[in-house]
Amino acid sequence: MAEDNNTDSAPASTGGGESTFTVIVAAVANLGIAVAKAVAGAISGSSAMLSEAAHSVADTVTELLLLTALKRSEKPADAQHPLGHGPERYIWAMLASVATFVGGAVFSIYDGIHTLTHGEELGNPLVSYIVLAVAFLLEGYSLRTGIQQIRAEAARLGAPVGRYFRLTPDTAVKAVVMEDSAALVGLLLAAAGLGLGQLTGSGVWDGIASVLIGLLLAYVAWVLGRSNAQLLIGRALPPEMRAGVREELLSVPHIVDVIELTTLIQGPSEILVAAKIDFRDVSSAAEVEWACEEAEAQLRERYPAIARVYLDPTPRRGQRRPAASSK
Repeated sequence: MAEDNNTDSAPASTGGGESTFTVIVAAVANLGIAVAKAVAGAISGSSAMLSEAAHSVADTVTELLLLTALKRSEKPADAQHPLGHGPERYIWAMLASVATFVGGAVFSIYDGIHTLTHGEELGNPLVSYIVLAVAFLLEGYSLRTGIQQIRAEAARLGAPVGRYFRLTPDTAVKAVVMEDSAALVGLLLAAAGLGLGQLTGSGVWDGIASVLIGLLLAYVAWVLGRSNAQLLIGRALPPEMRAGVREELLSVPHIVDVIELTTLIQGPSEILVAAKIDFRDVSSAAEVEWACEEAEAQLRERYPAIARVYLDPTPRRGQRRPAASSK
C-alpha cells in the first residue's frame, strides 16, 4: 500500500464529540453575553451595544441550530435513507447562517442607519465598557476552543491549518470560529464607537460602528452559507486526495486502470468513493472479488473518513467483447 504523506490535506474530521463541545461552549458564552449587552445597551443608549446584543442573540440561535445539525446527522442509515443522514447537518447549518444574517446583520445595519439619521442620547457608558471587556474574555475563550480543535484536526491529517479550515466539511466548528472572530472584531468596533462618541459628544460614531458590525455579520453569513451550499450540492474531495485514492486503487493486484473516479463528501467523517475499474482480463471472478475487498481496506486505512466504497468492474474503452460461450 502507498505510504500516506503530508500532501494529503483531507477535509474530513473525526472529532464529532469535540465539535459538540466546541458548539456548547460557544452557545453558553453567547447566551450570557447577549443578556449583559442588552442591559448595557439599554442603560447607555448605545446603538452599537444593542447591535452587539443582537449579534450575540443571533450567535446563540446559530449554535442551537448547529447542535441540532450535529445530533440529527448522527442518525444511522435505514431503509429510507440508505446513505445515512450526514448531509442533514448542512441544511441546519445553512439555516444557522440565515439566522446570523437576519438576526444580527439586518438588525445592526438598520439600527445603525436609524442612529445616523435620527441621532441618539448617550448615557453612562461605564457599564458598556465593563460588559465589552467581560464579553471579550468569554468570546476569546470560545474562539480558543474552536481554534484548538481546528489545529488538532489539521495536525492529525497532516494538513496546513489554513487550508484545512477553508476546506473542512465540519461547518459547525468553522461557524464557531468565524462567528467568534467576528464577535471579537465587533466588540472592538463597539468600544471604538462608544469612545469616539464620548470624545466628540456625537452619536454618529456609535451609528457607524453599528453599521460596520452589521456588514461584518453579513460577510460571515455569506461565507458560511456558501460553504454549506457547496456541501449540500455535493463537493468532491480535493485533487490531492483524489490522486491518493487513485494511487491506492492502482496499487491493488489485478487492478489495471481506474477508468472513472467519483468522490463525494457526505459529512465530516463520511466520504463516498465510487469507481469504474479495469481488472486484468485473466483475473478470475474470485480474484476480482478479493481485489475489491483489498482496495476498500487500503482506502479506509489511509483515509479513515471513507465510509462507503463502490467499485464497478468495467472494460477499458476499445476492448473487444468476448464471444459468448456455446451451450
